[in-house]
This record gives sequence, C-alpha cells and structure tokens, in this order.
Amino acid sequence: MKLPKHPTLLRRMRDARVKQLSARCPPLAASLGRQAGGGWHLTLKQRGKTRTVYVPRDLKDEVEAWVQEHRRLKRLLKEITLLQLALIRLHRTEQARRGGRV
Repeated sequence: MKLPKHPTLLRRMRDARVKQLSARCPPLAASLGRQAGGGWHLTLKQRGKTRTVYVPRDLKDEVEAWVQEHRRLKRLLKEITLLQLALIRLHRTEQARRGGRV
C-alpha cells in the first residue's frame, strides 16, 4: 500500500478502512483445508497447540466465509495500523518543520 505524504489523505484512507471494520459474518481465525478423503477440516491454534476440527460438507461454504472474513478484518487492521503510524511520523516531521516542540 502506497502511503500519501499529506495528513488529510492519510486520515481519509484510515477512515474509509475503519468504516469497513464491521463484520459481515462471524470471523473465524483458522485455516480451511481439504482432507485426503475429500472432506474438509479446520486447523487452528488453541492454548498454543494446533488443533484440527472436521467440517461437515453442508457447513463448508459457511465456514469458508467465516475464515475469509477473519482474513479481511486482519488485513484492514494491518492497513489501519500503517496509516496511523504514518500519521504519527508525519506529525513529528510537521512539528519539527514548523519549529514547534517535538
């Protein structure tokens, strides 16, 4: 993601992403994979250990949407963090340029 140098543009980009943060469906922090026999399974971490959970075929599409939603939200949070950090750095630069206290 290319970051603009102007604080107003950074804020607009940030605000647009913040508006997208509401979940469209329940997010699920896991990976969906195919088993050798043709079934589906989730892989996730619980208390530091990797767990695998069987996913019934009739739930596969719904579970896949949950996993995708988690990825979308995670990406948005990462972008918002980058924009916030850019705003902080730009503020320091602007203050120094104007001769204010940093």
